[in-house]
Amino acid sequence: MAELPDHDVVIVGGGPVGCALALGLAASRRSVLLLDATAEPQTSDPRTLALSYGSRLILERLGVWADIEPRTEIRTIHISQRGGFGSAVLTAADAQTPALGYVVPYTSVQRALHTRLTALANLQIQRSARVMRVEEQLDALRVNYADDHGHQVVTAGLTVIADGGALAQQLAQVEVRDYRQSAVVCNVTTSIPNRHTAFERFTQEGPIALLPRATGYAVVWTVSPEKSPALCDAEPDDFVEQLQATFGMRAGKFLSVQDRAAFPLALRVAHGSDLARMILIGNAAQALHPVAGQGLNLGLRDAWELASRLCSAAGDADAVALAQQFLRDRQRDRRMSVVLTDVLVRTFSNRNLALQWLRGCGLTILDCVPPAKHKFMQQMMFGSVW
Repeated sequence: MAELPDHDVVIVGGGPVGCALALGLAASRRSVLLLDATAEPQTSDPRTLALSYGSRLILERLGVWADIEPRTEIRTIHISQRGGFGSAVLTAADAQTPALGYVVPYTSVQRALHTRLTALANLQIQRSARVMRVEEQLDALRVNYADDHGHQVVTAGLTVIADGGALAQQLAQVEVRDYRQSAVVCNVTTSIPNRHTAFERFTQEGPIALLPRATGYAVVWTVSPEKSPALCDAEPDDFVEQLQATFGMRAGKFLSVQDRAAFPLALRVAHGSDLARMILIGNAAQALHPVAGQGLNLGLRDAWELASRLCSAAGDADAVALAQQFLRDRQRDRRMSVVLTDVLVRTFSNRNLALQWLRGCGLTILDCVPPAKHKFMQQMMFGSVW
C-alpha cells in the first residue's frame, strides 16, 4: 500500500498568486503547505500593481479586498501612439462596471493576503524555504528545500509552482523571448489631477503607461536597455523633462519624480513538465511584458480556477487527472493573454511606416466599433474563460 503524502498540496512561492491559491483552498479541507522564500512578508516593496475588475472580484471572494488600501480606481483608459493618428478611449461606463481596474501598492495586497492566511487551520507556512529540486515518486512528489534549519524534505500529492524563479525553468521547458527592452518604473506628480484616467502611449522604443495613483501617476516607461541606467541616474528635473518630451502633455506637466527603478523585459512561457503531479501558475507559467497589465491578473485567474477545482473535487480525486484537465481548460486564456501582449509590443514598438498606419487604423476601429471595444475590455478584465 502506498504511503500517504505529508501534504495534499504544496505551494512553492509566497507572492500574491501563491497566497491567493492557498487562501482559496481554505474550504477544501486539504492539508496545504506554503513554501515562501522570504523570511517575512514584504513591507517595503515599492512596486505598484494594476488589478483588473475581474481580479477585484476574485479578491472579494477570497475575503481580502476590503483590506487592500489605498487603492485608486481606473475609470478611463486612453490609448494612443506617438507620431501617428488613431486613439481609443475605454471607460467603465462602456464596460458597465464600477471601474476598469484599480492601482494598489504591492505591499498592501501581500499584507491583506498574509493576514488572512495566518488564520487558516489547514495551512502551514514555512518561511525562508528555498526549494532546490522536486522529484517524482509513485504516488507523490518529493520536494527538497533548505530553510534556516538545513535541508528538508516533504511529499505532496500535488505540487504547485507559483514562483517564476530558477526552479520553474529547471522543471519545465521554458520559451524565452528577449524584447531588448527595459522598464523604468517610478511615481510622478502632475499639474492637473489624474481624474482616474490611465494612459497607454506607444512610442518607437515601446509603450509608456501612466496609472492613476493617489493624486499622481505610477509610470512604466519602456526604453532600450542602454538608456535605462541613464534615466534612473538622471537628475529629477532632467528625467521629468525627458518623460515630458516623450509622452506629451495629455496628463499635464510632470512636476516631480520619486522611486525610480529599472528591470529587463522578456516573455517567458513554460510549455509543460515531465512531472504529472506538478502545475505551474502565475509567473512560473508565463511572465509577460507589462503592456496592458495582464501578468498578475492572469496569475490570479490561474489561482482561483485551480482552487475552485480542488475545493469541488472529492478528497481522493486523481491529482494527475485534475492537473491535466486544469491545464487544458486554462490553455485558451493563457494563450490569448500571451499573444495579445506579445503582438502589442512587437507591433507598436517599431519605426515601420506601414505598420504605423495599420496601428492607427486598429486604434480607430477599436474606438468606433462597440463590439470590438467590448470584447477587448472583457479580455482585459476577465480573460477568455469568463
